[in-house]
Amino acid sequence: MSQIVHAERAHALLSASGAHRWLHCTPSARLEATLPDTTSEAASRGTLAHELAELKLRRALGLEQMTGQKYAAAVRKFKANELYEPDMDANTDAYVDFIQGIVHSFQTPPYIAVERRVDISAYVPEAFGTSDCIIIGGKQLYIIDYKNGQGVPVPAQENPQMMLYALGALQAYSLLYAIETVHVAIVQPKVWDEPSEWSLTAAELLAWGESIKPIAARAFAGEGEYAPGEHCGFCRARSTCRARVEGLLSIEDKASLKPPMIGWDEVADILRRGDGLVKWYSSLKEAALAEVLKGGDVPGWKAVEGRGSRQFADIDAAFIHMERYGIDGALLYERKPITAAAAEKLFDSKKMYKQVLEDTGHVVKQSGAPTLAPAEDLRPSINNQVTAEQAFGGQ
Repeated sequence: MSQIVHAERAHALLSASGAHRWLHCTPSARLEATLPDTTSEAASRGTLAHELAELKLRRALGLEQMTGQKYAAAVRKFKANELYEPDMDANTDAYVDFIQGIVHSFQTPPYIAVERRVDISAYVPEAFGTSDCIIIGGKQLYIIDYKNGQGVPVPAQENPQMMLYALGALQAYSLLYAIETVHVAIVQPKVWDEPSEWSLTAAELLAWGESIKPIAARAFAGEGEYAPGEHCGFCRARSTCRARVEGLLSIEDKASLKPPMIGWDEVADILRRGDGLVKWYSSLKEAALAEVLKGGDVPGWKAVEGRGSRQFADIDAAFIHMERYGIDGALLYERKPITAAAAEKLFDSKKMYKQVLEDTGHVVKQSGAPTLAPAEDLRPSINNQVTAEQAFGGQ
């Protein structure tokens, strides 16, 4: 089996994964290109999960011939990685199961490509991307992507990354297959119980591709105005971009207003900009700390040692020592029941957990405390207003 090295993938200036940024803020791609490309533990863990998912998928679909022994050894190697987490096994299984369900829905075996690089330069200058899985059959094209993150939900609807992958697939396969309908799906097990799916016609996709050509051309040239927004989240320049800083600090325009003078429309504006301000300030402190630690100068600031935590040098030796001083050994350990979330990790799959505990009523989902969220949040809205039906016991 060929070595799977997702972390070493080449990236285009206008990457499909960054399309939600450069489509909104055209100069951002050129600005990002001037900055070092850093990674995080979460990103590295996502890479590991993708590699495990690919290994499982290739074997499940018969794209790689592996003996059971060789496959088990490969999986053990993943599990030995320090970034591996227990739910990674079940989450990647969910990805494989979803794809197998699509494959088996066809009357005849469909065409399948895993980790296929697609050329999207017909729409975006010098651009390409790598689609996790492409399935074609019955005049249908499926583009499927695995996401390991949980902090930011990534819905499939009108997702530019997925639409660009689909355009690349149409470009590559349209002479071989008659494709009328395009389905995109994102499997994000830490966020969605079921994959997020969306469909459109091939004609609609092609029309969208034509509509973004002038935007992509401006982005490639580094032209246009900086446009800060929610899309700044993973931009390399997010901490020090002048346009974003000026936009965030403009919240001070409201500071001189006394509370009775603020309308709810102004409150909404302050909340939205204030949330970005808090996140920006945290990322700016991280950037300044990194600069100081490498010998740079941030006037008026320095790096100091933070508050450390206490821990046993040798816990077994420490406990024995404490018992010698009359501490009851029973007091040195806590025994408490595990949570429902921890119980889920004891099962081989989420499906089995659901069948054994949720479907039987042994685990119930409690409503979370109300929290304020932007209107575009995918969760349904709630309020405490009593309806007539609730007040009068209507059926």
